[in-house]
Amino acid sequence: MKIHAEALLFDNDGTLVSSLESVNRCWTRWYEEYGIAAEDFARIELHGRPAAEIAADLLPAGLVPEALARIEQLEVDDVPGGVLLLPGTAEFLASLPAERWAVVTSATRRLAEARLAEAGIRPKTLVTADDITRGKPDPEPYLLAARELGVDPACCVVFEDAPAGLQAGRAAGMTTVALATTHRSDELDADLVVEDLSALSALVTAAGVEISVRG
Repeated sequence: MKIHAEALLFDNDGTLVSSLESVNRCWTRWYEEYGIAAEDFARIELHGRPAAEIAADLLPAGLVPEALARIEQLEVDDVPGGVLLLPGTAEFLASLPAERWAVVTSATRRLAEARLAEAGIRPKTLVTADDITRGKPDPEPYLLAARELGVDPACCVVFEDAPAGLQAGRAAGMTTVALATTHRSDELDADLVVEDLSALSALVTAAGVEISVRG
């Protein structure tokens, strides 16, 4: 299977890097500090959503700003040693021109930049929770990335590990590639599902990028 694109849009956590252990550590400490029962926290969809939405689901509105600052600080402090490149990430990104790809993450800019720097990833274009009003599964983050790259959304391919992110990509009218790094393959609704980026290769042409599944 081959997919042609003019731009490639990557989620970060669970797609380019693994920070799952760090995320679980920090959010567990956070909900304990705020007196939230473990079973109430477990009912909330965590992965792939902005922290602001998660906090708003669990706390009174008056506590949300303080709680957001706290979870951001916990996660930034946990970045050293808490972020690992996923298989194939470095090689795949190295094959792409900087103007052909972006990172689109539900993390804040401060946290996203810390995690990306820890992993040695330096995107020219970065869309974070600070840049949008509605997070994934709303298409706004991916539509903004397409606009910043100057590419028609229909010519973009989204790489995601979370159902909320894949839903956002589909709603934006983009081709979706799911990576089964944090969810089972049968939980992921996408045009293509692979294990991780090591399963793919990219060929840059004058017209864009041709993505293929390695044989």
